[in-house]
Amino acid sequence: MKKKAFDLLTLGEILLRLSPPDNERIVRGETFQKQVGGAELNVASGVSLLGLRSGIISRIPDSSIGMFAKNKIRFCGVSDDYLVYDTGKDARLGVYYYENGAYPRKPGVVYDRQHSSMTRIDIDEFDDSIYESTRCFHTSGITLALSEECRKTGVEMIKRFKEKGALISFDVNFRLNLWSGEEARKCIEGILPYVDIFFCSEDTARLTFGKEGNVKEIMESFAAEYPISVIASTQRTVLSPKIHNFTSVIYDAKAKKFYEEKPYENIEVVDRIGSGDAYCSGVLYGLLREDGGCASALRYGNASSAAKNTIPGDMPSLDREEIENIIHDHETVGYHSEMNR
Repeated sequence: MKKKAFDLLTLGEILLRLSPPDNERIVRGETFQKQVGGAELNVASGVSLLGLRSGIISRIPDSSIGMFAKNKIRFCGVSDDYLVYDTGKDARLGVYYYENGAYPRKPGVVYDRQHSSMTRIDIDEFDDSIYESTRCFHTSGITLALSEECRKTGVEMIKRFKEKGALISFDVNFRLNLWSGEEARKCIEGILPYVDIFFCSEDTARLTFGKEGNVKEIMESFAAEYPISVIASTQRTVLSPKIHNFTSVIYDAKAKKFYEEKPYENIEVVDRIGSGDAYCSGVLYGLLREDGGCASALRYGNASSAAKNTIPGDMPSLDREEIENIIHDHETVGYHSEMNR
């Protein structure tokens, strides 16, 4: 079999994130910290840090702010080969503002992403050779919800990558401010026949897809209705904005087997944004690595998500050795060193 240039390609919007420092509020603070993120970029960067080759498919402005985004993409080891540059006068990078929370005040997000360069992405901007270049293609409901052009491009790319033999990974990642539950259900049910790896939370499955029963029954029902190979559902318990527990369930539909492990407890949350994407990256790494499987996917997914909560910004920053140390400590009973030195 011909070796693919990439292990993972993702399609998604790259966003500029502006955050007041520490626990300052947007309505009164005077400074913002500038960072880059976006669901699919976060997934690609996590997979890259773990040791596989990844790239992002996106459309960004041909400007200094677009250059800032591209430099950040390169810094985290993600290929920019499939970035398209918008040279129009109205070219812009989507922006979101994130405010930290502290109990009882919840974290908050304000979006300013309408009419960004990404919303005008066109499938004809990419050469057909892209569809044979990767082992796996990943996108999310966020991308499909951004605009009609994004939806057409995303759905068509799913079909073309699938036709050329790539695994298709999809994260529902439902956002009510982007589309309604009915719009999401109708669109996503149309692509599920092409999806191999499916990420969907229990709450989203109930509210968007009308599923009933416990999380395992919900997963089995998705597998019965569609030819999905792997279904993953995260389980987060929020004790306070700063203290969370986290674990997940993965269902191997072909083997009809569930994979679970004990939760990561009392996670010290510095920044939870991107922790779901970090989970996706760990799961995909576990599935794509040599001799990978659902057991490996579960361990890397849970550890990657738990660790991301402790890092500021959207993107993960721990490499495979650091994640494997976290996995080892999580699975080991007894003495744990308080410091890596």
